[in-house]
Amino acid sequence: MSGEHIHFVTGRLAADVLRETVADVASEVGFAYSIEVLPISVAALMTPVWIARHVHPPAEATRILVPGYCGGDLGPIRSRTGREVAAGPRDVRQLPEYFGRAAGSAPELDRFDIEILAEINHAPRLARQEILQQARQLTQDGADVIDLGCEPGAPWSGVADCVHALCQEGYRVSIDSWEPVEVQAAVGAGAELVLSVQSAHCAAAADWGAEVVAVPDDFSTLAGLDQTVQRLSAAGVPFRIDPVLEPIGCGFAASLGRYLEVRRRYPEAPMLMGIGNLTELSDADSAGINLLLLGICQELGIHSVLTTQVINWARTSVRECDLARRMVRDAVRRRVPAKHLDPRLVLLRDPRLDPYGPVALERLAEQIRDQNYRIFAEDGRLHLINADRHLTSTDAFDLCSQLLETQPANLDARHAFYLGYELAKAVTALTLGKQYRQDEPLDWGYLTRPEPSHAPRRRSRKRS
Repeated sequence: MSGEHIHFVTGRLAADVLRETVADVASEVGFAYSIEVLPISVAALMTPVWIARHVHPPAEATRILVPGYCGGDLGPIRSRTGREVAAGPRDVRQLPEYFGRAAGSAPELDRFDIEILAEINHAPRLARQEILQQARQLTQDGADVIDLGCEPGAPWSGVADCVHALCQEGYRVSIDSWEPVEVQAAVGAGAELVLSVQSAHCAAAADWGAEVVAVPDDFSTLAGLDQTVQRLSAAGVPFRIDPVLEPIGCGFAASLGRYLEVRRRYPEAPMLMGIGNLTELSDADSAGINLLLLGICQELGIHSVLTTQVINWARTSVRECDLARRMVRDAVRRRVPAKHLDPRLVLLRDPRLDPYGPVALERLAEQIRDQNYRIFAEDGRLHLINADRHLTSTDAFDLCSQLLETQPANLDARHAFYLGYELAKAVTALTLGKQYRQDEPLDWGYLTRPEPSHAPRRRSRKRS
């Protein structure tokens, strides 16, 4: 970026933070800059047409960077100034990332080599349309194969029709059953994979014409696995091996060791890991568990996982696995930790916080000249600021009591509801360690739901 001169545009309230941030970034990245503070308090209220009327870049400026909140066509600024124009980040404290200061080589998250089998549990109990609906959603979330989970007892009489219906819709199907008659009907209708076979099933597997998942006769000792592998190989049956993951408290660590042992014995064999035994049977949110298990799979060359999403804390496991498989492939490929690759699996807390600090908040309070309320949440405290007051507390109800004691003239029912809504988000942010930004949704990673901005309600009041 040598020789570039960037002209930064901001409002009065963000000016001091911008000056401090840009000085640090410019010296490290290497560009000249100028800063213009336009006659408005809140930079988020700027529009391209308004900026075009007020901005005056110096002759040496090669481009103009406006606040990220400045939406719409930036053409009026470009036409008025004759400079290249771009919108920066919404938060000025994110300028270092905007200029790539913290970035290394870019991750490749569009590639993966772990296949996701998503199980539909108790499939014989479900109506056909419900199975198709689940298959559609699982595929949208990232599943590659729809696994039909059967039940012990009498064979499912409708298995062939169900498999055929799924295949007709373009889904790849596997059948999860120990019953040879059920399996034969499923593979005859188009199922491509059978979960699972032990040594007793090898003769039947030779007639199925489908790939199978080989598991030990005795999970704890791997007994029977070598025999099954030999028989399947001799019969020309394609297979992948699953040593079977055990839940925590039931031999989890030892079962991980068996995956290592099987990979040692069969360095080139395809393998599968059934990860639902951990995500479904552990009192913990599934996202971190899925990332960890897929990291193990990636390092061991296990290129398929079987997951399910029955219990509530694991109800989005397929989508988590889809994100995780992209991250772990890139981490292993580049031999880097799975950090700063994709923040969408950071759900409960945020990847980073950008506090203003008490000094900057006091400075903001002194500069505000209008009656609109600004809410901040950091360092365990809530702050409510406008031209007449700077109230702070650790408790939202106490903060509201303080506000009511000042007898504010602009607090109608609609505005009170707005403040209550925003303070509830602020308290949540403080509780969990999340970044709070007024009029924006909290960041819940891939679970974040778009939230209509409430800013227009505040913007309808007199601008400064």
